[in-house]
Amino acid sequence: MGEKEAPPVQLRCLSEEHFHQRVQDDGVWTVTSYEQRKVESNVHEAFTAFKENYSQLVKPILEKEKHLHYLRKGLQHLSDAYECLDASRPWLCYWILHSLELLDEPIPDSLASNVCQFLAHCQSPNGGFGGGPGQHPHLAPTYAAVNALCIIGTEEAFSVINREKLLEFLLSLKQPDGSFLMHLGGEVDVRSAYCAASVASLTHIITPDLFDGTPEWIISCQNWEGGIGGIPGMEAHGGYTFCGMAAMVMLKKEMLLDLPALLHWVTRRQMRFEGGFQGRCNKLVDGCYSFWQGGLLPLLHCALRTQNDHALDMTCWMFDQQALQEYILLCCQNPFGGLLDKPGKARDFYHTCYCLSGLSVAQHFGSGDLLHDVVLGGEENRLRPTHPVYNICPDKVAGALMYFLSKPIPEVKKASSDQEQ
Repeated sequence: MGEKEAPPVQLRCLSEEHFHQRVQDDGVWTVTSYEQRKVESNVHEAFTAFKENYSQLVKPILEKEKHLHYLRKGLQHLSDAYECLDASRPWLCYWILHSLELLDEPIPDSLASNVCQFLAHCQSPNGGFGGGPGQHPHLAPTYAAVNALCIIGTEEAFSVINREKLLEFLLSLKQPDGSFLMHLGGEVDVRSAYCAASVASLTHIITPDLFDGTPEWIISCQNWEGGIGGIPGMEAHGGYTFCGMAAMVMLKKEMLLDLPALLHWVTRRQMRFEGGFQGRCNKLVDGCYSFWQGGLLPLLHCALRTQNDHALDMTCWMFDQQALQEYILLCCQNPFGGLLDKPGKARDFYHTCYCLSGLSVAQHFGSGDLLHDVVLGGEENRLRPTHPVYNICPDKVAGALMYFLSKPIPEVKKASSDQEQ
């Protein structure tokens, strides 16, 4: 007798029941239902292509080498097509560096030093980082720059950050109601609270008054749906909800949110047929929400376990981890490297970063708990874990905290919110 064959991989998208989970519009045509059907058709085509080639020896594959080639090339040279992202250059550094660390690809010392020097040129003399050299400081590229420097994690990288000026910059953006401007004269939304909390906590510059009133302002952004909008009264949105919840975790105030309502909202954002997440009710699936929604659920899990005296199941997150991995692996990989929003869309570094981040969350349960990890396709697809609050690898978070906690919090005077840069 020959060797016993291994049991086939149990994939959700191969079952007959899966087909019947497509949208039911009750015969009422709308623009929304039409677009949903188009997406489901493309996703079904991707699932069917895999099904036709499926055998016990063929598993979903994460094309690591192709993604690495795409990322390495992007970190050294970008085509003219990226000119529109001239104000987002620290973001490009962060998206690529984080994708590389998830794929366990080391950054050459010379390249890491080049990134540090470039980000130093993006830092404003008045604190914070702009979208490129000489640009005005803004909280979004400040978050991206600090994350990128923490990923590099060297003395040179940490020394780039002017902590005293960064604190002055954050204080200049703080509003009386606890919210933050994205930049001087700019808009207010939950992203700014998250970016401020993230860079302040990583670099150890939180003062007693820096986040006074911020948790209460974030609570006011949680609406009747259960999720969090950009500002009070806005529709709940996956990106804003993640930012709000993660900021509350950093400020140790997450218990003040209506956690059951938040759980009710986010668990209904995973699409039954596609397996990926949508960002809002009645919207299409998008690969980036693999992290914005998927990364939110570990934060909720930890908070609810504390609130409910450890009553939750300790073997999985509160979403279908395998279904999300199927969507990313079968529908979101460009054949030449890089990941994307949904079938038919172009690859980009943003979706590469957040698809891989969501895939990492879906693979790992807790901290190093291999017993309950779910790695679809086998160990060759395993990514490094990501920290669900900061979205950089946990060892890089620990390295930054260890470095900056050894330094005193800067003493600065609060700047006027209308101060000119």
